[in-house]
Amino acid sequence: MMFALYNIIKYLAVYLLENSELIQAKYRVITRDGIYAFIVWMIGLFLLLMGQVESDFVLTFASCSLAGIFLYCYSMYFLLPGSQRAAKPFRTYLKNFFGVTLLSSLPIFVFLLVLASNGNKEISIITALFNIGFQLLFTAPLSWYIYKHRITVDYEIKGLQTALGRSTADLNFLRSQINPHFLFNILNALYGTSLQENAERTSEGIQKLGDMMRFMLHENLQEKIFLNREIEYLNNYIALQSLRTQSSPDIAITTEIEEHLGILQIAPMILIPFVENAFKHGLSLKERSNIRISLTTKDKTLYFDISNSMHEKPANDPERDNNGIGLLNVRQRLRLIYPTRHELSIRDSGKEFFVHLTIKLD
Repeated sequence: MMFALYNIIKYLAVYLLENSELIQAKYRVITRDGIYAFIVWMIGLFLLLMGQVESDFVLTFASCSLAGIFLYCYSMYFLLPGSQRAAKPFRTYLKNFFGVTLLSSLPIFVFLLVLASNGNKEISIITALFNIGFQLLFTAPLSWYIYKHRITVDYEIKGLQTALGRSTADLNFLRSQINPHFLFNILNALYGTSLQENAERTSEGIQKLGDMMRFMLHENLQEKIFLNREIEYLNNYIALQSLRTQSSPDIAITTEIEEHLGILQIAPMILIPFVENAFKHGLSLKERSNIRISLTTKDKTLYFDISNSMHEKPANDPERDNNGIGLLNVRQRLRLIYPTRHELSIRDSGKEFFVHLTIKLD
């Protein structure tokens, strides 16, 4: 009999260990800890049955420890997550845990009442009371400690992942830009030459591009900048692009950008990729083109909308199949920097491209 029980426990334990991930994936309420605890429970029960131990003690151990495993799993997936939203999480958790413990003690009491040896019915009452005390004094605080510890560890891991992802996004973003140091030196020479030749539009464009390079050199790598500075960069970029289109009557560029936004701050270069994308895909010298840009704020929330016409690129255009990494980078940066404080909606109708972005700013 004992040999048969030993083989059952051995093969069941091996099966649970080898298939713990599959079991956990199919039955989410079963934690890996619960599987390991159940294996230990089976081994402990087997050792007690092998030894010269009174049956009442074996029944008490088997019922109370098995109830503890159930309460641990139930707490991890239901009681503890639900209690975190309460004003007093620990008190709420203990109250709910106590109720579940009382309910779990009832079948134990009935089970032991039926199996009590020698007609000793007192053991069922004692075991039920012991189960309540054991779960409240041991299982409840242990579950709370393990849950809070894992929350802390998960938070630290997510923090490291966020920092790593932000570094990767910033690195990719910088790689997509022309080296600002090199351009800034060249622009100084070109600006002086254009002034000597009285080329006003050229000098104006070079000056604005120089201002953009200064922005990239001094503020681009900061975590947050004043929103006014980001808007100044946007205006310079739009003005620079408008220089080459202002003589075309078929191109309409409309901007409604709020100015004087006080001390609101934003991560640098969050908005510009959307504007760059609009000018890249929204302008054509052969077809009617339009770009509309709107930026407003209300109650520390930024509302940013862009729409632009779409045009088929020539077959020999090197940018025809190149979507760039600008929009991919900005999506990633928004998820990392404003994970729960932004909404981004992008829609492509084939003829027009729409972007709607809201950010809750600092």
